[in-house]
Amino acid sequence: MKVALTGASGFVASHLIKEFNDYIIIDRNDNEDDILEKLKDVDAVFNLAGAPIIKKWNEEYKKTLVSSRIDTTKKLVNAINKSDVGYFISTSAIGAYPNDAKYDESFQSYGDDFLASLTKEWEAEALKCNKKTAIVRFGVILGKEGGALKQMLTPFKLGLGGTIGNGKMMTSWIDIDDLVNIYLYLSENKLTGIFNATAPKPVSNYEFTKALGKTLNRPTVFPIPTFVLKLIFGEASSVLTDSKEVYPKALENSGFEFKYKTIEKSLEHLLK
Repeated sequence: MKVALTGASGFVASHLIKEFNDYIIIDRNDNEDDILEKLKDVDAVFNLAGAPIIKKWNEEYKKTLVSSRIDTTKKLVNAINKSDVGYFISTSAIGAYPNDAKYDESFQSYGDDFLASLTKEWEAEALKCNKKTAIVRFGVILGKEGGALKQMLTPFKLGLGGTIGNGKMMTSWIDIDDLVNIYLYLSENKLTGIFNATAPKPVSNYEFTKALGKTLNRPTVFPIPTFVLKLIFGEASSVLTDSKEVYPKALENSGFEFKYKTIEKSLEHLLK
């Protein structure tokens, strides 16, 4: 299979390209004609473009978050629709869901905050693709070389790790190896629709913190007050403090098997 990727410099793409010997990189500066030329003989396109979410938002950066997702996806879909590409996977996020309840893909609405409205618009552009299309909603991605886990390792190794606030908010996570396997599985089977890329067993922040401390053999006694995160990240702190309990019902119903179903197994695999 020959694939084309946007967001090729990102953490997820760096793992995906290891699985494909034949791939094309679509640059964010490519215009529609450039993209169409690159899509010759391409079987599938993976849309992974998007500016980092964990960064203090102001109105200007919010525009960057929107344009790096919506405008890029619109341009990409326009080119795909003119091409012979047969399959398209576009990225989204579990920020689509409201807080403080259990959700799977059967929930067809969205939350009411900035991230939810962003994902709604992002997915709407992707669904304008006239080829077979899947949308993959990322949970918190765990990998040693990037993602959320890399940022946590230093303070935890120093014994300065702890829960966020009261530790009760839920974290829906995914091991990077399982995420790559999801892309392979969807591509091989040409599955369409929305898929939550989250492990079957989400955990509370307290459970996550204790599992990480145990894996690293370090204490976890320094809780981080939520107001500190708000001072650092402003509105973007919601990414760290929101409670998202999301389940991968569509993947499991399709027959996909997760290799790392529990947080303990994932952390042991990644860190030992």
